[in-house]
This record gives sequence, C-alpha cells and structure tokens, in this order.
Amino acid sequence: MVMSHIMEQRGMGGIVMDTNVLYYGDNLEILRKHIPDESIDLIYLDPPFNSKASYNVLFKEPTGEPSQAQITAFEDTWHWSIESEKALLEIMDSGSTPIAVKELMRVLPNFLGNRTDMRAYLVMMCIRLLELRRVLKETGAIYLHCDPTASHYLKIVMDAVFGTHNFVNELIWQKIRASKAQTIGFGKVHDVVLYYSKTQDIIFNSERTTHSAAYLKSHYRYTEPETDRIYRLHDLTQAGGGSARRFGDVWLEPPVGKHWIWTQARIDEGMKRGLIVFSKHGMPSIKRYLDEVRGNFVEDIWVDIPPINAMAKERLGYPTQKPEALLERIINVSSNEGDIVLDPFCGCGTAIVVGQKLGRKWVGIDITHLAISTMKWRLEKMFPSIKYQVVGEPIDLSGARDLFNYDKYQFQYWAVSLVKGQPYGDKKKGADTGIDGFLYFQDEKDKFKKAIISVKGGKNVHVDMIRDLCHVVDREKADMGLFITLEPPTKPMRDEAIEKGLYKSPLGKSYPKMQILTVEELLVGSKPEIPPQVASIYTPAIAKKDEGKTARML
Repeated sequence: MVMSHIMEQRGMGGIVMDTNVLYYGDNLEILRKHIPDESIDLIYLDPPFNSKASYNVLFKEPTGEPSQAQITAFEDTWHWSIESEKALLEIMDSGSTPIAVKELMRVLPNFLGNRTDMRAYLVMMCIRLLELRRVLKETGAIYLHCDPTASHYLKIVMDAVFGTHNFVNELIWQKIRASKAQTIGFGKVHDVVLYYSKTQDIIFNSERTTHSAAYLKSHYRYTEPETDRIYRLHDLTQAGGGSARRFGDVWLEPPVGKHWIWTQARIDEGMKRGLIVFSKHGMPSIKRYLDEVRGNFVEDIWVDIPPINAMAKERLGYPTQKPEALLERIINVSSNEGDIVLDPFCGCGTAIVVGQKLGRKWVGIDITHLAISTMKWRLEKMFPSIKYQVVGEPIDLSGARDLFNYDKYQFQYWAVSLVKGQPYGDKKKGADTGIDGFLYFQDEKDKFKKAIISVKGGKNVHVDMIRDLCHVVDREKADMGLFITLEPPTKPMRDEAIEKGLYKSPLGKSYPKMQILTVEELLVGSKPEIPPQVASIYTPAIAKKDEGKTARML
C-alpha cells in the first residue's frame, strides 16, 4: 500500500481536509480539528446503541476451530461522568447551539433522570451530531443507524439538531430473518435508520427493487409468438369517468365510473405497434413486457437486504458489521460519484469500502486500533493498489510512547498489528497470560503453526521477560516467540534469545526461535523472520481473488 492522501479543500477556519483517510481517535476531536464546514456530501453513522452489551471481536484459529482469543472492541455502555458534564455545559454555553437543542437538553432530566446512562448517551450523541451538521453540505444527507433501544430518543435529538422539517424518513431494515423465541413480546428483527437532510435541496437518486420470482411467475404468463417476449396484461382504465376512445375501427366506452388512461393518440400508436390486446369480451388491455420491467420504487421498509449470515463471503465477524448491499443503497441514493462520504463510527469500515467501490471519496474515524487495523487490511485486500492515509497512529518512536502513556492496551493492539499478528485476550478483564498476540504461519501442508507475541512498553525491560516468553512458548507448544519492545533491549536479553536456538522449517530454512523486535525497527520497515507462507487472521474471502477459501476470522 502506498500511504498518501488527497488535499480536498480549505474550509472555514483555514482547515485543509484530506479525503481517503482513516483517523484513529475520538471523532468529536477529529471532526473539529480536521473536517471543515459544509465539506461532506453524505454521512452514515452506526454508533453504539446504549444496549449495555459488550461487543467482542471473536477470532477463529487458522484451522477454523474457535479461538480462546477475545478482544473487546468497545463497550456499548455509557455512564454519567465528568465528561458528560463537560459536554452538556459546552452544548448549553455555545452560541451556535440551536435553541431547540438547548431546550431538549434542559428537559431531558425530567423524564430520563438526572445522571442516568441514557441521558449520558444522548448528550454524547448530541454534541457529535451538532458537529456533523456543521460539516454537512447544504445538499447533504445524514443516515443514523440504530436499534429500537434508543431510536425514539435519537429521533428527538435529530429533530432538534437538524430541524423537524429536514426529517426525510425513518427506514426499517429487517436484519434478522427468524427471531429467537420471546418470553414476552414479539420477535425483535429490525434496525432503524433515521434519514435527515441539511436543507430541502438534497441529492436523491431513486432506486427500484426487482420483482420476486413468484411475482414474475404469477403475473408474466404470456409469450408473444412473433418475438418470444414474455409479457403481462395491464388494465387500461382508472377510476373517474371519461369519454369513449377509438380502438381501430371500434369506439369503446370505458366501464362505468372509469376512464381510459391513454390519450387517443397514444391508443392509435399502441394499436399500430401491437401493444393493445382484447379479451374475449372485447375489453382492451396493455402489454407490459418482462424485459422492460424496472421494479417498484424502494420504500421505507427494507426487507430485500439480507443480514450477513455465518457463511457470507463478506463476513468479518465484527459484531455490528452491516451488509455491503445496505450501504450500497444508501450511498447510491444520496450521493454521486466523486462525492465525499463520512463515517465517524466506522468499525470494520463497510461504509468506507463500499464508498471506495462506488467511486466516492471517504473519511473514516474510529477510536480503537483494532478497528483501524481491520479496515486497513480490508481496504488493501479489496483494492490492492489503493492509496490512503492513516492519521493518529504512531509514525515514530515519540508517537508510540504517547500512545503507550495514553492507553497501554491500545498500544499493545497496535504493536501486534505492526507484525500483522492477531491480538489475544481482554487484559482489562482477565489475568495476564503472558500472551499479547499470535502470528500464524503454514510451512507444510495442512499444518498451521504459531508464534507467541509479547509486547512491552515500559522502560524497565530486562532478561526475565525473555525467559518468561520462552516458558510461554513451551507451555503453549508454539514454534516461535516474538518479543516487541518500545525500549532498546539489553545485551543479556539478546543473549537469552540467541540461546533459544533455531526453528528449522520444512521449507529448508532456519529462523531464530526467539526474536526481539523494537517498535522503532518495525516503524522503519523491519519484519520478523518467519516462513513466507503466513496465514491471515482475517477472512480472505473479502478479496475476489480469494473466493472460496475458508474464513479464518469469525
């Protein structure tokens, strides 16, 4: 991949915006720092729903067996905190906040409670929606994807931020085909997508759905002998009285209370072209050819886009992954080729990859390195020659230290991604196993092997850390060990690694069994010494050239 970007435009405040860029970090800060006023054509966001669920990314081993590895990508839980207080104060103090928003924020405690989780969630969303409205063009649209847990509250917030007159649709997407049995109530099978505009002057490229096979079979029952064209018969009348029309040499009155829908000139043309046929009772009908069928206009209940099932080729296993067909519809309807699509909660990046596929420019934001790593892999698999930029990931040793000091867990996930490894375990919730990741490889047929990855970011690195990793490699019956360190290793550490000896590959080459790699070395292009046939941790079926292979990430 060539890391580059497109300089897009200079907005108010002198911000120069890049497109085809992934941002790591808090989307509120990134929107304010990097996205100019009225610069975005289409916004799609699928934010956490406040469902109080912990969403996990679950991996499979290269063999397809379930893995014990479990990484919490984000917790969909919000609590009232000092950050909530600050956000609320900023909303209320800002002169640019609409009065409707301030009034809504003022009365929320009356029915939600003062410091409740739902109020915290809505305040978090409100301050970001205000920024999203700022960056949206006058002709732009925003689609907020949510579920019924908070969709009714979010609609009120959207009404306040964008104005009730700019509400376009509440879209219902059937995301589950067969629901689980409910003790009380009906099966929960749908998500809600709230569709708003900035003004009444918006882009809208209407779409049609194709008719079902059953519909075509029941309605298109005739074949024209001269051409073999399949057709159906359509009524030539509508309600409302009307006068007689001439059909060839015969004048016909319409049925009582109806009128002929075609003018006399159009009837004459239809008779000439053989488009009008008569029943045995002499009533005319219009031929509608199957090869001219365009389908029905898409309405606000979407049941024709199936969810991502367990065997779907596009499935990554990201817990909130949406089907590409869903994003294709939204992007096609509300933007044109060359327009800019923004996803501020982009997760595994479906909006981003679909935007790229449809010829749009794009901006993606996420707060976890795990998501950014998934998006990078997905983009490069689907579009091998793609050029894009990642902003917010460390690019030098100083940035790596800043990330470690800010969040050591995100540092570990990022460091593991430097060697294209699979992160392991949720260190925030469990005991340290001495394993921060795995790197799988396959250097003999039908046999996957693994290296244990250990990451250290603190200053006090010492030889016992290498000895501990050696014990873990032996305990896990792994083939190699990779020790990634932010600080330079000591000589005793290097000596201990050398003493571990070599891994002898069946391919005929030997590799150091215990390897020490510094973050600084990895940032300038160094790579671990491993056999060349490395097994990907993600689903290779995303790439068209890899269709048919077994998914390696759930």
